[in-house]
Amino acid sequence: MLRFLADESCDFSVVRALRAGGFEVLAVAEMMPGIDDDRVIRYAVDEGCLLLTEDKDFGQLVYAAGHRACGIVLIRYTAAARPALATRITALVRDHGERLAGSFVVLTPERIRITTLP
Repeated sequence: MLRFLADESCDFSVVRALRAGGFEVLAVAEMMPGIDDDRVIRYAVDEGCLLLTEDKDFGQLVYAAGHRACGIVLIRYTAAARPALATRITALVRDHGERLAGSFVVLTPERIRITTLP
């Protein structure tokens, strides 16, 4: 079963939607507010969680700085598209499930891009 860690930048509607779908979602905002990105990504790896974030810096951490990750879902939604986000994230997990592990996913209103992490 997939486990998730929601970064503080992650819209909390994502956390609620995945929890309602029966997924375990840890939230930095509830557990360790204010921790830096290095600690967030290390915690996600230590807990075996895919990271949910809206912070592009995590791409830099895994691709340029060489941090390990179990998987990252980078959410790129404008304010106008936000009403559909909870439904879209649930569909992403339902439709792509285990393929998300070990991948860097960019989720936009128009498309889903899934690439294998280095």
